[in-house]
Amino acid sequence: MNLLRMLYRGEHAFDFPAMWKKGLAVSIALVVVSVAAFGIRGLNLGIEFDGGTSWEVEAPGASVADARAVLAGTAAESGKIQTVGTDSIRVRADAAQERDVKEITARLAEFASVDANDVSVTTVGPSWGDQITSKARNALLWFFAIVAVYIAIRLEWKMAIGALVAVAHDIVISVGVYAVFQLEVTPATVIAFLTIMGYSLYDTIVVFDKVREVGGRLTVTGRYTYTEMMNLSLNQVLMRSINTSITSVLPVLSMLVIGSFFLGALTLQEFAIALLIGILVGTYSSIFVASSLVAWMKEREEEHRLVAEKIAARNDATDAGTRRVVDEDVALAGIPAKRSPLATRPARGQAAQRSDRADRTQQSARPGQPPKPRKKKKR
Repeated sequence: MNLLRMLYRGEHAFDFPAMWKKGLAVSIALVVVSVAAFGIRGLNLGIEFDGGTSWEVEAPGASVADARAVLAGTAAESGKIQTVGTDSIRVRADAAQERDVKEITARLAEFASVDANDVSVTTVGPSWGDQITSKARNALLWFFAIVAVYIAIRLEWKMAIGALVAVAHDIVISVGVYAVFQLEVTPATVIAFLTIMGYSLYDTIVVFDKVREVGGRLTVTGRYTYTEMMNLSLNQVLMRSINTSITSVLPVLSMLVIGSFFLGALTLQEFAIALLIGILVGTYSSIFVASSLVAWMKEREEEHRLVAEKIAARNDATDAGTRRVVDEDVALAGIPAKRSPLATRPARGQAAQRSDRADRTQQSARPGQPPKPRKKKKR
């Protein structure tokens, strides 16, 4: 409860750079598992991508074994048979001949005690499936290209790289979840993946825009490394990211629970699962993947490298954690002084501050000359 209260009051001061190494380890582990699952198990592609014929019929209480026994000796005997919801059976097979399709339809109708017209039959040619797959791949590539150009122009190219790496991270993990649990990939899933990328980019660009604003004000002081300014920006936008995630997750959960499980809308289930995974992973990647990568690249720029060396030379190195913004820089960074927990002076920075004041005093006085005596007033 205290943590939630601090978050909503804006009184938190998390040391995100100290968490980046652990976050990177988690990301690498998830990506490795996802790639391995994709390579070993592959994706359960829907009929729209693979082609073939699909049958679906309501058969309350029927099992996959019962349906397979009924279809013995037909072209669907070795096909994919699964239960859909609680009262439907779905069969997928490569039945190219019309007589095979009619035979399987008749057997399923008899099995479910319904008319043949009540059996839903969908046939997709392999060329159409290849066309859909090609268009989905092209949409993904165009998305990456346009977003990279926009961020490079709007912010800078290093931030564009960080954002695209975070998006790729989100997509790989989302696809990995589908590969591990063999969830069916349909056109609705592809739409959800594109939505995921948009959400992930939004969250990341909010962070980058804030660090650009903070950096534009604090870089001129020469007293903070880029990592420290990134940490300040993450703390400032953290509550916004949490609120955005919560308001996005709630309708998705409603769609998943009510729409798919209670109403039996399978398309909603496929769409909602992909969205739910993407929102959670996208929020994580904007803090632990995109931000850490950009900070790592920016710290190697000449300007920020010299600042870091200057701070280390003054014994203000961050061996006790990432430093926070000192009191006099709070207004400069655009943070309300009364509410910002970041406005605390680092304990080891006092000697350096006294040195700064001494330097300014020496510069104001002329070398080799004592100060002029005060003139006495005539009586």
